[in-house]
Amino acid sequence: MTLPDILVAGHRHFREGFPGAEDRYRQLATEGQKPPALVIGCCDSRSAPESIFGSGPGELFVVRNVANIVPPYQPDAHFHGTSAAIEYAVDVLEVEHVLVLGHAGCGGIQAALGNAPRTDSAFIGNWVLPLAQLAGSVQVPPGPAAAKDRATALERLAVLASIANLRTFPFVSEREKAGRLALHAGWFDIPTGRLWVHEDDVWQVCE
Repeated sequence: MTLPDILVAGHRHFREGFPGAEDRYRQLATEGQKPPALVIGCCDSRSAPESIFGSGPGELFVVRNVANIVPPYQPDAHFHGTSAAIEYAVDVLEVEHVLVLGHAGCGGIQAALGNAPRTDSAFIGNWVLPLAQLAGSVQVPPGPAAAKDRATALERLAVLASIANLRTFPFVSEREKAGRLALHAGWFDIPTGRLWVHEDDVWQVCE
């Protein structure tokens, strides 16, 4: 089975520009990576951190999952892909910043709100269950925009919940307290291309 045309064409485009970046790739291959930031984003194809921040190779360490969820620290024999990525970025690469990045129109949030199939799924329902429980605390004024406002509120609240869960990781909280690591909350508005950040207990547009 051959690769789809979009991947073949995309790689061809990459190769056409590769000579200009070859030195950078050789340096990364020889010296390894030292990105300053870990971005925990959603799998949604419209919210790729590398595109949002215009980053090049070696500049961001990125882990993506449905609804950009950071689970609580839970070291056991189960599989923890997101937690493993956090551990590697913080403990091994020693990133200085961690950004949890939510976005508008998140399908995982819709699932948590009961607007997408959950009971028939093998994985999504359990994965977003903490957000479904969080949804009960979201209150918005009634009106034609209530459903959208509620989704936006939960998208942002979920980011803050993930920040709180990050602090349950001992190696994260220790570095944060020592001033060696900063945690950031962000939300990307797909229709406008604007990035919102949570600072001083309020969400504001990043200029």
